[in-house]
Amino acid sequence: MKLFVFDLDFTLWDAGGTWCDCTYPPYKKFGDHLLDVDGRLIKMYPDVKEILVHLKNSKKNITIASRTGAPEIATQLIELFKIYDFFSHPQIYPGSKVTHFQKIRQKFGIDFTDMIFFDDEYRNIREVSALGVHCEFLGDGGINWDMINPYL
Repeated sequence: MKLFVFDLDFTLWDAGGTWCDCTYPPYKKFGDHLLDVDGRLIKMYPDVKEILVHLKNSKKNITIASRTGAPEIATQLIELFKIYDFFSHPQIYPGSKVTHFQKIRQKFGIDFTDMIFFDDEYRNIREVSALGVHCEFLGDGGINWDMINPYL
């Protein structure tokens, strides 16, 4: 695959059992995790950082497709987790992921068939796979090495 595309909520992180747009800044560091103003624990899944480092070192293109209603919060969390620089041309805004992927294809100049997308919501998988993107539906626990290894 030429491009790895990740959703955010329940794919790269768990925002206290909800979506990041249901959390409230300001955020505080709590070890490797973050706490929102209400004390909700936001944590990246254990393999995320290593996976991103490996993909970047392997010269793989990496981006985000998130339909969050709070792009500024999602972006702030990405920055606080110190993973922002791994992603090129992130698409973080409300709306259909089809729009996200059309923009991604345009920005990278890569066919849909050369993309792999990881998401925890089946409606997104269904929509995006219809474009020809290879999609992986995640269960509980977010992205991990077992899901990535077949595409390396």
